[in-house]
Amino acid sequence: KEPAATIVEMLKDVTSYEGEDAVFECRLSRETTQDAQWFLGDVPLQSNEMNEIRVQGARHSLILRKVTLEDSGSISFKVGQHMSAA
Repeated sequence: KEPAATIVEMLKDVTSYEGEDAVFECRLSRETTQDAQWFLGDVPLQSNEMNEIRVQGARHSLILRKVTLEDSGSISFKVGQHMSAA
């Protein structure tokens, strides 16, 4: 069983204007096959035309496209027992 990955670079708060993209990034201690999940408030996010979720090695990114006021709130990233929020 692989050891659990931890979050070594936490999410940073992002301010963006309506119509812009908001980019959130965090980095794990290593590449992992563990389930990683992004949330807006309590809602799990999926990759679609409004949200782009990328994984490049140990770096995980979330791009919210053309944000609106309804998108404001807490973004969180969870992997295993670890969580970061912005």
